[in-house]
Amino acid sequence: MFTKKSLKNNYEGAMEPFEIIKNVYFVGTYPASSHLIDTGDGLILIDTGYSDTLFLLINSIYKLGFSPCDIKYIIHTHWHGDHTAATAPLVHLTNAKTFIGEKDAEKVKKYFTPDVLLKEGDRIKLGNIEIDVVETPGHTEGCISLFFDVEDNGVKYKVGTFGGAGANTLKSGAFDYEDCRSGYRNSLNKLRKRNIDVFIGNHVWNNDTDVKGEILRATGENKFIDKNIWYEFLDFCEKRLDEVIKSEL
Repeated sequence: MFTKKSLKNNYEGAMEPFEIIKNVYFVGTYPASSHLIDTGDGLILIDTGYSDTLFLLINSIYKLGFSPCDIKYIIHTHWHGDHTAATAPLVHLTNAKTFIGEKDAEKVKKYFTPDVLLKEGDRIKLGNIEIDVVETPGHTEGCISLFFDVEDNGVKYKVGTFGGAGANTLKSGAFDYEDCRSGYRNSLNKLRKRNIDVFIGNHVWNNDTDVKGEILRATGENKFIDKNIWYEFLDFCEKRLDEVIKSEL
């Protein structure tokens, strides 16, 4: 659990798309997760991934029976290229409106110019979906996490993602901004106050998307519905932060 494997090329991380919970789909790759939400009035895409895996993203959307041209909103969890590099060509194809945390607005211009800048407490509404925006700085200064409700077979579920769990920018010399370590810890404490039924990972290794997806397709058992994995992952992230700090003493 929470272990990342290495690949020679990003496109070697192709994965079969699938529905995680009602109208919420995994459409990304092993190197970088992307999630598609069918709102009933157009599609929302969370993160676009690397530019050299855009063809895999588009193929996955078609495989699920959707058209990329129906993407209305593209929401980015933070500015790094593994979440944003494919955005500009995808916008050229779809004319979708782009969103990102306001404190990542300048840095993301390396990849695209955002339409909407998000801050704490904002809500993104489209069709029958309303997404709560929570600022969770640390990995980047403008990192955001997203939370929304879905109903599946008459049961309501709270879906959530931690928008920037990576520890690479918590190491000395790689900081995205000053005080990122305290910001990261504060974000973890904030996220622990959220009760999440379905945790969608910012990367596959966050929640074992690949393993759980295979089980879901093969047996119908949905291991994504798990109230504990959210807290287990946040504890893992804090332990890793402590290890980074300790290694530099």
